[in-house]
Amino acid sequence: MASITILLDQCTGCTLCLKACPFGAVHMANKKAVIDMAKCTLCGACAGACKFGAIELKDLSGPKRDLSAYKDVWVFCEQKKGHIQSISFELLGEGKKLASKLGVKLCAVILGSGIEPKIAELSERGADKVYLVDHPALQFYQDDPYTEALVKLVEEYKPEIVLCGATTIGRSLISRVAIRTGAGLTADCTGLDIDGKERLLLQTRPAFGGNIMATIVTPRHRPQMATVRHKVMQEAGIDKGNKAEVVRKTYPEEVFKSRTRLIETVEEISETINLSEADIIVAGGRGLGGNEGFAMIGELAKVLNGAVGASRSAVDAGWIPYSHQVGQTGKTVVPKLYIACGISGQIQHLIGMQSSKVIVAINKDPDAPILKVATYGIVGDALEIVPALTREFRRLLGKK
Repeated sequence: MASITILLDQCTGCTLCLKACPFGAVHMANKKAVIDMAKCTLCGACAGACKFGAIELKDLSGPKRDLSAYKDVWVFCEQKKGHIQSISFELLGEGKKLASKLGVKLCAVILGSGIEPKIAELSERGADKVYLVDHPALQFYQDDPYTEALVKLVEEYKPEIVLCGATTIGRSLISRVAIRTGAGLTADCTGLDIDGKERLLLQTRPAFGGNIMATIVTPRHRPQMATVRHKVMQEAGIDKGNKAEVVRKTYPEEVFKSRTRLIETVEEISETINLSEADIIVAGGRGLGGNEGFAMIGELAKVLNGAVGASRSAVDAGWIPYSHQVGQTGKTVVPKLYIACGISGQIQHLIGMQSSKVIVAINKDPDAPILKVATYGIVGDALEIVPALTREFRRLLGKK
């Protein structure tokens, strides 16, 4: 918590604070600065710009807690049906760098049922220590037992940093754990680093619709928690000689109780490969006009052995399920080839795909934002161009 005050006897009305405020929270009245607290975020930009000491920013949060008991970097390793998800390997790779800078251990945390054999896999990916909770109630993800088990681990072993994938499971789990443990949490990070002097996790993520990149720190809370988007970091390499220490934990049955019951899991059936893992993605937007348009790009994706993606507008229109959405509120993808068909290229979509190695954009509008980030742009009707591309690729690849 903080407070900000204008010292009127020292304010000269120079307007430097007005120019420095990124939120338009400062205006002048009677040649003195006035702060609109409805707009002010207490960022301190105005205080830093004032040359006359007329703006006083006070920290009201009190003395810092003793955080010396918190050590190590933890990665929550998500598993589905006993298979560790690739986002976990990405986080182990990044977590190793953070742990090295802090001079602490990299720890993998895995919850599930019958997952003892996965210890070796996590060890090979660079974990110095593996925390394992194995119980039948943890076979499938459910909020209550997973939260209780992870909270117990955090409270007992006090990690300095906890990383988790920004997946459906990760977002649901880690927010609950952060609230229960009084931790600081930053969501959907695309970059992580360490402030060595203060031992702070520097958590970088898009803000204001992707128009700026914000770096966030949580100096007064531990653990420092972050969810990280898929495909923005390199997977940890495999070292079969690495042997991790294993901590197996058991808890009373009440820890694994749930207020809900999993009745059935219905897998989405698709003829194309998983969107997050695809090297080639053919994505469609509002310009495809409807379900028929998505059937058309599905054919192209099938020929290229790729996946089908979509913009939010297409998902909102009900033309394709949410699991195909690419963007700020969907998946982040980094394929070798991204073909955008009838997608205008709003910033929310660009955030999720602009790191693709090659981007081909097809759009009627020559001024569409997507064309500004595209490696190659085709100005024309996607409903005419995509079938032509499908026929030509089918001929070149010898597919019927």
